Amino acid sequence: MAGIVAFVNSCIHTLKLAKRSDRTEFLLYLKLTIIGMSIVGSIGYIIQLVGSLFRLTG
Repeated sequence: MAGIVAFVNSCIHTLKLAKRSDRTEFLLYLKLTIIGMSIVGSIGYIIQLVGSLFRLTG
């Protein structure tokens, strides 16, 4: 039980120290996240496309 209480107190302490980002910082993180997801999705699509082409020819 003491471990759970210590964990909750640690979480509360961390949330009190955290600062809220402003609009420009939020938009920057949003753009970076969208770009990253697009890159990962594109890589997955290319791998899927190459795999299906190998299946058609082989």
